[in-house]
Amino acid sequence: MANKKVTFEAAVLRLEEIVKKLESGDADLSESLKLYEEGIALTRSCTALLEKAEQSVKMLQAQPDGTVTLVDFQKTED
Repeated sequence: MANKKVTFEAAVLRLEEIVKKLESGDADLSESLKLYEEGIALTRSCTALLEKAEQSVKMLQAQPDGTVTLVDFQKTED
């Protein structure tokens, strides 16, 4: 699954399955390593999808003259 293009939602669901399987302790070492590697690949994919989405987010901004313009969303640092 990690080698194919998947939606963000599908990747998150698969990550949840992987975490449950790893937490259950039912997987042997070899399977656990494969699941871990798949989880890392899915996490990277999700991060890339989120960064791409963040770059395309726009917001409406009210201007002093009462008009509204569409501007790039500026991420604030927490």
